[in-house]
Amino acid sequence: MNETERELIILNSAWDMINGMANWAIFVKTDRTEPTNLMFETRAHQRLFIILLSDFLSEVRAFKRKPAPLGLKAAPSNARPSDLTFIFHLRQVCANPNLGASTTGLSERIEAFADWLEGDFIAFGVNLHAIGVVANLRVARYRYIKMCGDIAKHNLARLATNVRHLRELLQVAGHTVSEQEAYLAVECFFKWFFDDIFIYHSSHIVEFLNNIRWEIFEYLQQEFHRSWHLTEKATPSFPWYAYDVPVEVTEPVARAMYWDLMNRVRAKPLMHRLTISEYFKQHY
Repeated sequence: MNETERELIILNSAWDMINGMANWAIFVKTDRTEPTNLMFETRAHQRLFIILLSDFLSEVRAFKRKPAPLGLKAAPSNARPSDLTFIFHLRQVCANPNLGASTTGLSERIEAFADWLEGDFIAFGVNLHAIGVVANLRVARYRYIKMCGDIAKHNLARLATNVRHLRELLQVAGHTVSEQEAYLAVECFFKWFFDDIFIYHSSHIVEFLNNIRWEIFEYLQQEFHRSWHLTEKATPSFPWYAYDVPVEVTEPVARAMYWDLMNRVRAKPLMHRLTISEYFKQHY
């Protein structure tokens, strides 16, 4: 994959993932543009959202010593936490854009989300009643989101890494617990953070994601207007159109993603630009 093809794969994949999370099927629809907040349709939608978000915040890795898929680059060994997410690949687009003139707006939105994710907070009085521990846990936002996403997705047999993270958080808070005790505390941790803190954070997270989607849309406007054209088959009742795919885009997957991406840009994102109330940004 060349740089343009890689950019297409990154932008289309990011848009697709954000569409899966920030939409009016998962959240109760609102037309408000003034400061507001969002509510999940059901608890099942809340659980789906954090699973999909956890995937977005996961590293794209090589498998069995093979290169990363679709020509994507691997994050360096000294990467900052947000580079171990799909944000790393979006940063590559911003650093070397091929389909648009400026990624300033996109970069600002990406970095705002990354800075928020890497920030930490103290959750006071976390009651892990299954092991008789009440602790004040200092945790980075991306870490608790990843842990809750994994817990929502997997059974206990596949939570060894998250059990280790929980033991480390408790150790820092002054509570030494065994591995078995940490397994017992997983469900308590999940209920405390998922049912309270994540609900509080969810509207703000959607605002971040929606802003990134809108900036991808704006970034691609120039390419869309260059590429889109009516074909000789077009009629007044059926405007048959096509795209002038850049000559350097030759790989079949990249060409298909170019069409997908341009078709996304034909219309504005269905979720309008949202401003979430500052009340939902002041804690945790």
